[in-house]
Amino acid sequence: MKRHFTAGLLALGLSTGAAGAQQCGGDFNQFLQGMRAEAAQRGYSQDAIDGFFRHASYSQGAIDADRRQGIFTVPFTEFARRLISQNRVDNGRSNSQRYDAVFNEIERRFGVSRGILLSFWAFETDYGAFQGDFNTLDALVTLAHDCRRPELFRPEVFAALELFTRGDFDPVNTTGAWAGEIGMVQMLPDDIVNHGIDGDGDGHVALQTSAPDALMSGANILSSLGWRPREPWLVEITVPDGLDWYQTGVHTSQRVSEWEAAGVRARAGGSLPMPGAQASVVLPQGRNGPAFLAYPNFSVLFEWNQSFTYVLTAAYFATRLEGAPVFDARNPDPGLSGDQMRALQQRLAARGHNVGAVDGILGAGTRAAVREEQRRLGLPADAWPTAQLLNAL
Repeated sequence: MKRHFTAGLLALGLSTGAAGAQQCGGDFNQFLQGMRAEAAQRGYSQDAIDGFFRHASYSQGAIDADRRQGIFTVPFTEFARRLISQNRVDNGRSNSQRYDAVFNEIERRFGVSRGILLSFWAFETDYGAFQGDFNTLDALVTLAHDCRRPELFRPEVFAALELFTRGDFDPVNTTGAWAGEIGMVQMLPDDIVNHGIDGDGDGHVALQTSAPDALMSGANILSSLGWRPREPWLVEITVPDGLDWYQTGVHTSQRVSEWEAAGVRARAGGSLPMPGAQASVVLPQGRNGPAFLAYPNFSVLFEWNQSFTYVLTAAYFATRLEGAPVFDARNPDPGLSGDQMRALQQRLAARGHNVGAVDGILGAGTRAAVREEQRRLGLPADAWPTAQLLNAL
C-alpha cells in the first residue's frame, strides 16, 4: 500500500556511506555515478546498471510535490463526503463482483476483507484509472539525491533496479506517484520486491495493469503489517451521554464487553462483534459527532498512512462497501478555523504541552493536549477543540 513518509531528523549537507559513495546533495550527475558504483558493489551487471540508469534525470516536479504535501485539515464528515461518491460506491461493488474469485482467494490466504482492499483501490487510484504520471525512476533518484529524506528513498532506487532485472520495471515508461509509488494500490518498489504477488499467473508482478496482482500484493502487505485475519476493523456505534469521554480516542482501549456495559451500542443493532477483544471508541469530531469502535486491525492502517482522517475515512468506506449504512453525522460542535487552531496550539504550548509545529493541524499531539486541558477545565474531555476551549485558555 501507499506509504506516506514523515520527515526524519537528517543532517544537512553531504553524507557518505561505507563505500564512500555520495549519499545525497551535490552535483546530480556525480550522485548518479555514485549510485552506479554502489549497484556494481551489490552485484548487478554493467549491462543492467547501464540499462537502468541511462535515462535517469532530475525531477523538479517531484521536489515541488514533496515540498507542498500537506495533511488534510478538513473534518472527517466533510472529508468523507468528498471522497465517497455514489460512483465510487457503485464501482466498488461492481469490482467486487468482477474479481470475486480473487477476493475469495485473498480472504482464504490472508484473511483480509475485500472491503478494505476496494477502499484503498478507490482512494489511491480510483480503481486504477489515475495512477500518477511522474516517471518513477526520476522521482526516486531525485528524492534520494535530496538531503531531506535520502535514507527513505535511496533503498527504493535499488529495489526498482531489482525489479528491472526481473523484467517488471521499465525505467523510461514506468510512471506513478511523485514519491515513487506504482500501480493500482500504489506500492513502493521495495514493497513490490518483498510482498509483490503474481496474482494472475503470467509470471510477472504487474501492479499497473493487473488487478489480481495489485490486490493480492496489497493484501500481502497488510498481512505483513500485522493484519489479524477475519477480524473487524471498524464498527459505527452510538454512545450514551454519560460516557467517560476521557477514555475515548485511539490512545486507550478496553474490552468490547466493557464498552457495552458502559452503554455503547452498534448503530446497526445487535451485539458488537468480538466482546472479548480490545477496542477504542473513536470520536473524530467529539462527543456530538460520528462515533466508531476501532478494533486492533484499525491501528494497522497507520503503518502505511499516518493521516487520522484519511485512515478513518478509508476504514469506514470499507464497511460501507460491505453493506454498512451511511454514517450518522449527528450534530458536532463547530470546529476551529486554521487561524483559531494555530492560536489554540500556541496557548497549549505555552501551558507546556507538546503539540509539535504550530501549523493549524489537529494532529495526535494537539488532540492529546486538548483532552488534558478539557479535563483540567471541567469540560467534556473528548479531544475535539472548540471555541469554548479556546476562550477558556
